[in-house]
Amino acid sequence: MEISDGILLGRYADYIRSSHTAQELVLEFANIVPPTGSVVAKIFISPGHVGRIVKALRANLDKHVKKYGPIKEAEEPQKEIGPRDE
Repeated sequence: MEISDGILLGRYADYIRSSHTAQELVLEFANIVPPTGSVVAKIFISPGHVGRIVKALRANLDKHVKKYGPIKEAEEPQKEIGPRDE
């Protein structure tokens, strides 16, 4: 599998918004710096693959908890997220 340098560097996201249609699920990952945020990736996934992705995430999360201990869930952003001031 090939990976471009831009993708290889990765992006930080501390927020996710999900939506769906009959044909796909849409995941928008963002980095929130109140009062605004920036979408760093938008991923479209077919419903047929979502179950496999959820299983993979659960397995990795379970391994993380086993190795590092319980995880405290992050709180929701406290302020409304709005557009950047120009």
